[in-house]
Amino acid sequence: MKNDHSEINYQAHWDAAYTRTPNEKLGWYEEDLSPTFQLLDKCHALPQSKMLIAGAGSTTLVDELLNKGFSNLIATDISQVSLTYLIDRVGSNKIETIVDDLSQPEKLTEIESVDIWIDRAVLHFLMDKNDQDIYFELLKSKLKSGGFALFAEFTAGGATKCCGLPIQQYENHQFSEKLGNDFQMVDTFEHTYYNPNGDPRKYIYSLFKRS
Repeated sequence: MKNDHSEINYQAHWDAAYTRTPNEKLGWYEEDLSPTFQLLDKCHALPQSKMLIAGAGSTTLVDELLNKGFSNLIATDISQVSLTYLIDRVGSNKIETIVDDLSQPEKLTEIESVDIWIDRAVLHFLMDKNDQDIYFELLKSKLKSGGFALFAEFTAGGATKCCGLPIQQYENHQFSEKLGNDFQMVDTFEHTYYNPNGDPRKYIYSLFKRS
């Protein structure tokens, strides 16, 4: 997320969030990954399927994907601290990590195309329309034909802030408008996530397939 329309240094913000709070106490930490796998199962991915986890942080989704035999994973985040924690936990030889900004990508523009793009709660931090457009241009430039895009974002009626930052609430028509006509929705559902403090957070989970 660029700093030219805000005084916030987002890399420093997220580095600080991961530095001051243990992983299992973070407001977005979850033990139950079944909503994500409910959609991933519909992708019929192979062990060698290339997956990009956008805004991965130190997510335990990586651990579960590795446990299920997936071996071609890219985790990207604006926070070097979060990815360092992830590498320390799962091993640097198990996953590729890329520190980059999804609203002004550099390294991500150079990666090979992926089969599955997984976004679990990073898109909703992009409040600026231009940032959103850049994000979706990157997604469409890197997702293969026949590939899948999975989103889990705050939805209407849910939280308006996370980790002290404002968020954009999403509904399916917003994903569809940004993705364009060559993407078809496979499945969608709402899910209420309870963070480590017990507070409810209303999400929308949606899976789209590229023609």
